Amino acid sequence: MFTIGMEPRDEYMSYELAKGALTLVRDVMLVKPGENVVITGDSCTDRRVVEAAAAAAFSIGGQPTVIYYPTAPNSCIEPYAPIAAAVAAAGVWIEFTYSYVMHSPCFRAALEAGCRYICLTGMDVMMMVRTISRIDYGLVIELGETLQRFVQDADEVIVKSAAGTNLKGFNRGRRVRLSGKRATEKGYPVMLAGQISWNPMEETIEGELVFDGALWPPLELGRLSSPVELSVAEGRVTDIRGGHDAEVFRRWMESLGDPEYMYRIAHYSLGFNPGVKAVTGRIVEDERVFGCIEFGIGSQGKSIMAKEWAAPGHSDGIVLNPTIILDGVTFEEDGVYKHPGIREICARLGIAGY
Repeated sequence: MFTIGMEPRDEYMSYELAKGALTLVRDVMLVKPGENVVITGDSCTDRRVVEAAAAAAFSIGGQPTVIYYPTAPNSCIEPYAPIAAAVAAAGVWIEFTYSYVMHSPCFRAALEAGCRYICLTGMDVMMMVRTISRIDYGLVIELGETLQRFVQDADEVIVKSAAGTNLKGFNRGRRVRLSGKRATEKGYPVMLAGQISWNPMEETIEGELVFDGALWPPLELGRLSSPVELSVAEGRVTDIRGGHDAEVFRRWMESLGDPEYMYRIAHYSLGFNPGVKAVTGRIVEDERVFGCIEFGIGSQGKSIMAKEWAAPGHSDGIVLNPTIILDGVTFEEDGVYKHPGIREICARLGIAGY
């Protein structure tokens, strides 16, 4: 992983890490002097990013509280009661836990209390450097706003890929969420820069969906060693096929015991963080591989601005190098955006090929 050929010490990329942590708390989460900032991590979390974020929050007048706890066996599981109480009292909540608790009851309660939240599950030093420190955060948000407008103006959405994806759905006026933005609204979850999300009308989603980049959870997966093939009818996964990875995913889905909601397509998401050029096995980073499309399956919150339902879990899968056709016009081809306005911003970001 490290071309320098040595295991890095705690000081590895320390300056770059400090820059990313300051950008995160000051420019993304908009921490104010005197504001309570709760930072959660579990026993899988890279504590260097936690401590850097806490130090950055304190340096600008925030009041950071750091909570570590054992890694849960699954995501979306309600944490210990003291953790739920802490995040309910937070002005800002930064979640670094590997088994994230987004979609859990305490997550919903924290948002209802006005907390501004970001999910950075699995983030380590190099992920923070790649996705925050080394990018033009404001320009990536501008790209997201442009992508958001084009997708929101479309009705028919067709997604294809060389791996076998061939999925059609209709937006029918559904709004598109720019999830990778600044935390300007109380009670609203934001995500790392480089993603827009939405869901077409659920009953219109039909076809084949093939994950060939990453899929997580279950915890045993991440970067895929073989494609996971799904059949989708009326917005629901009806069949899971493939090799070992598909079998792991199928067993995990069945283990949750919820055939009603767990198999629903929860959202589509475009990934476009210029710092992410390949999947790594860290899902928040993998969802933002430049030019990818990601699909959520399972529990869905109201922030997507579509139907809302609760399930015992949520999984995200990555389709690499997609071709996306909006109302008959090729919007993206084999992972490359085609519209001149989008290409111009990509060129300003220094993306190769634009």
